[in-house]
Amino acid sequence: MAGFDAFEVIPAVDMQDGEVVQLVQGERGTGRRYGDPAEAARRWIDEGARTLHLVDLDGAFEGERRNAPAIEAILGTVGEDAEIQLGGGIRSAGDAIDLLERGVDRVILGTAAVEDPEIVGEISDEYEGSVTVSLDAKDGEVVVSGWTEGTGLDPADAAERYEGLGAGAILFTNVDVEGRLEGVRTEPVRRIAEAVSIPVIASGGVASVEDVRALKEAGAAAVVVGTALYEGRFTLAEAAEAVR
Repeated sequence: MAGFDAFEVIPAVDMQDGEVVQLVQGERGTGRRYGDPAEAARRWIDEGARTLHLVDLDGAFEGERRNAPAIEAILGTVGEDAEIQLGGGIRSAGDAIDLLERGVDRVILGTAAVEDPEIVGEISDEYEGSVTVSLDAKDGEVVVSGWTEGTGLDPADAAERYEGLGAGAILFTNVDVEGRLEGVRTEPVRRIAEAVSIPVIASGGVASVEDVRALKEAGAAAVVVGTALYEGRFTLAEAAEAVR
């Protein structure tokens, strides 16, 4: 389920208080708001997105999902038109399986996977390939709990370990460049892509179609783009054309 037939540009629909928000380096209070999540989801699908990246930011910070109504609205709007990957506040296998049963295609686990690595296999046993492990790195170290706590883990080492536990994909976010529209760093992505055989989804810092191309060349199977799309730096079609 987690395989990508061709390189994908995946629009981000990050939600806080029921609205689309894009944060700078994941810090609260830095966000710009972009309206209704279901409308945003429909817009990206109409523009050609094959996958949507949903994040419940309240869930990521508070540890409990607060944007369930917005997520339900997106699932109702999207139907079979695109795959949905969802993260933020998923703290148990039961939580994850409930979401997969409701129509989410992939669950993204960050803090939960670091605190209880066995959860990856528990979910994968029921829904093979459905777990994307989110490795968010600050200064080269995996961070958790809304990017507030260091773990001492090296991202490439961690990616290899989670592949062994049954992860279907790795989502790598470079927090150092996230939301700043100042460009990407390809070396960490290359290291992870070389360490695993499952797809690596890159996120953080994309400001141009050249950044999208660079991440593809570094070995990413897909890239998540938020602020650059919402701010009109380029269109989804232009990004897709750049990597065709």
